[in-house]
Amino acid sequence: MNSAANEVATTTWRANANRVRALVVKETRQLIRDPSSLALGIALPLVLILLFGYALSLDVKNVPLAIVLEDSSPQAAELVGSFQLSPYFQTSVLQSMAQAQQLMQDRQVAGVVRLRSDFTRTLLQGDGEIQVLVNGSDANRARIIQGYVQGAVGAWSARQQAEGQDAVPPPVVVQSRAWFNESSNSSYFLVPGLIVLVMTTVGALLTAMVMAREWERGTIEALFVTPVRSGEILLGKIIPYFGLGMIGLALCVLAAKFLFQVPLRGSLWLLIACSMIYVLVSVGTGLLISSATRNQLIASQIALISSFMPAIMLSGFLYDIRSMPTAVQVVTYLFPGRYYVTLLQTLFLNGDVWAVILPNAGVLLLMMCMVLIASIAVTRKRLE
Repeated sequence: MNSAANEVATTTWRANANRVRALVVKETRQLIRDPSSLALGIALPLVLILLFGYALSLDVKNVPLAIVLEDSSPQAAELVGSFQLSPYFQTSVLQSMAQAQQLMQDRQVAGVVRLRSDFTRTLLQGDGEIQVLVNGSDANRARIIQGYVQGAVGAWSARQQAEGQDAVPPPVVVQSRAWFNESSNSSYFLVPGLIVLVMTTVGALLTAMVMAREWERGTIEALFVTPVRSGEILLGKIIPYFGLGMIGLALCVLAAKFLFQVPLRGSLWLLIACSMIYVLVSVGTGLLISSATRNQLIASQIALISSFMPAIMLSGFLYDIRSMPTAVQVVTYLFPGRYYVTLLQTLFLNGDVWAVILPNAGVLLLMMCMVLIASIAVTRKRLE
């Protein structure tokens, strides 16, 4: 009995695998024969990465700043107050440089200002210095933060002189250093974020239109008379576009490495794994939209509004999320692009920072499961 049951199960599994393989071959051939799909999947990523990588560069506020106060003198306290009164900073006063470095590593602060224990003594000797560390992942933002720090120190020096403090020497020298992007190259920040647009285009936008086109032409209905199940139909659709998305990823990584010399400080395999999850989220979103609408125009518009535009505007790719209104910041948590951008920038520029990678990858994995389950449910309902 057991051998007979095993033989039946093996035969059933082979039949399912053969049906899925046939669907994948059919979908791959259709994809290759469609110039528009290939243009969106391969040519558009190259255009995006060249256009944004070479041409784009951007203003920030509400910068999270850690101040390491090792000097308890009145002058140091007044300088700290200059940062706290600035409309550009959200300050946290710390006593330990190690704690500030950990906050920087975990991306909880964008800069660190350190007032050493000998700050007042060196200030009175005419060579007072403060140390400034900024997160250089976004080179443009790092330069702006450095300018804000210079402005706060300059305002403090002006107040000291206006109050007639003769002991105040010439302006304090600021020693700045950018972490993660020492050369302050904006491509280091923009190019990793472009992968989000490529994955979203190939996944959600392209898949939504292709599936909707098949609903309009009636080719999906032609599969109804076959033994193919709805899950197998979706699997046959997912695999080719998943492969196309990974080709787009390879093009972006190669361009980042050899065209823009963007360092990959984290694990390549971890980057691929996170990207695979995001591709499945995007493909599942496209299938869900197309199954619910069955119309190319409507599907493309919904995919554009629900996935592509948020990937540009609400992911942190171009605009700092902390500078957005609180209500908009809350909305960004609903879109997978926010988590993928954080993962990419961390893996490329910071390295394998697990405090950042694990929570963001976990949210993407949860979204992937939810979207794929919803796609299967909606497609099955439509087929019935």
